[in-house]
Amino acid sequence: MKRRDDDADVIVVGAGPAGSSTAHWCASAGLDVLLLEKAEFPRDKICGDGLTPRAVSELVRMGVDTDERDGWIRNRGLRVHATGRSWELDWPDLTAYPGYGMARARVTLDQTLAQHAQASGAKLLTSTKVTGAVTDERTGRITGVKAQPLDGRGRAEGPERTFRAPVVVASDGVSSRLATGVGRMRRDDRPMGTAVRAYYTTPRHADPFMESHLELWSGEPGRSDLLPGYGWVFPLGDGTANVGLGSVHSTPARQSRAGIDYRALQDTWLTHSAPEGWEIGPEAATGKVRGAALPMGFNRGPLYADGLLLAGDAAGMVSPFNGEGIAYGLQAGRVAAEAIAAARHKSTDAAREAALATYADRMRADLGGYYTLGRWFVRLIEHPQVMRACVKYGLPRKVVMQFVLKLLSDCYEPSGGDWIDRTIAGLTKVVPRS
Repeated sequence: MKRRDDDADVIVVGAGPAGSSTAHWCASAGLDVLLLEKAEFPRDKICGDGLTPRAVSELVRMGVDTDERDGWIRNRGLRVHATGRSWELDWPDLTAYPGYGMARARVTLDQTLAQHAQASGAKLLTSTKVTGAVTDERTGRITGVKAQPLDGRGRAEGPERTFRAPVVVASDGVSSRLATGVGRMRRDDRPMGTAVRAYYTTPRHADPFMESHLELWSGEPGRSDLLPGYGWVFPLGDGTANVGLGSVHSTPARQSRAGIDYRALQDTWLTHSAPEGWEIGPEAATGKVRGAALPMGFNRGPLYADGLLLAGDAAGMVSPFNGEGIAYGLQAGRVAAEAIAAARHKSTDAAREAALATYADRMRADLGGYYTLGRWFVRLIEHPQVMRACVKYGLPRKVVMQFVLKLLSDCYEPSGGDWIDRTIAGLTKVVPRS
């Protein structure tokens, strides 16, 4: 319950997809929301820029305008390349999600979502770096944050400020200084990925398919190591495509021992396995190759405790199957807001805590089994011989490809559907939750 000296009902730290979704849904529920963002918009974020139908469904729920005249581009499915062959796979026709995906560069997507949260009633403060949590010494509960105003160059400007609220949401990215500052450290038994990407001009910038290359070699194809990961080309409809690659390992330690120079790997991949027909090469790049870590499978927790919720990359909500995190960040914001709004109307501290705790329960109920399957998947594909067998013997079969598309994109009917949907849904329910 908001106290007289609080600045808001909820403070959200970080205006990426998870943070802006949380702010939108909280404001829509009538809560007083303060959204704090370190940078000024527009600002970039390392990402593939692809939006699966699951992510699109969250945008639709939020009421985000995705008119193609405003820079959004729809895609009808995924074109998969492996073993010298390719398959064009339409997104599945489901009742749970729309039958199309989208793409939008994060430099404009995040700004659009933050502005949408503002339009819903959230107060947005940019150039505001959160430096730590404010904690009640008696109860240990997080009651706000300390923040430093920044100038246009990202330097400290003016005195540090304190903002208070009964609930704080950390959606401040993979490092999540807010979460680590209160002792919520990254788990070392969860997968960690690395992705690099750059933007390239291409005549096929409006291609109706996103493209995935499932054979990622460390050098010349067939004469080097087959890595656990994939390369992609995501057309953006603006004359360019997002082109990148990602690799994943079952633990951060295994990732560190791999010692891969991912930026060099991007150049190697384009040199030896350049996607045909896109006219992509070093001369077509519009900027530098940039990289980021991908925290996977709920690699930081608890998702809720002592007045602090974790959402998006701060909670490790990236899929171990495909490195996608936007859909889960948007979903987390919606579920977090429902828990926060419910807690506001409870009459006792115990009832409020129970309402807030439903956030973690619901996220694990929906994603915990799927993330566990993803962890097992990563352990398998870390072995080159397993990866070779999967690519050589599994992918050429259409039914396997359809299964892979639904599994890897997390686009299947949660109840009912065809035998593939029922199989995936069943597996997520019988395995232990992450």
